[in-house]
Amino acid sequence: MDDANLDVNPLELALHGARALVLADLAADDVARPDVVSLVEESVSHRRWWVEQWPEGASYVTGLVAQDVQDALLERYGRWPLCPVCTETEPHALDVDPELGPDPRWVCAEAGVVVAAVGALDTAGRAETP
Repeated sequence: MDDANLDVNPLELALHGARALVLADLAADDVARPDVVSLVEESVSHRRWWVEQWPEGASYVTGLVAQDVQDALLERYGRWPLCPVCTETEPHALDVDPELGPDPRWVCAEAGVVVAAVGALDTAGRAETP
């Protein structure tokens, strides 16, 4: 196989990376059921068109897919992901920060801490201030 066959479309790479990171977070919370994975696939399909129109936004795709899935889960099942930091208060969801930017993180707006990078909810016990 020559190197020409190994060319990777950076937009597809961004989309597949976003898919993998959001699926990792869903798996960390044990909610990666087939119907939920379908929500991820719907978001990736929708964001494919978006990133084709604005290739410079490829680094924003992970946060957008995370937000899309979070919104879809809220409509169907409830808040996700729940904050693991505020155990003494009413359960609430984490937010994606920045809303539109590279290197998105799950943050607790109430406690003012970064809980984990998108894709790393399995490390959520190590919160830090933003």
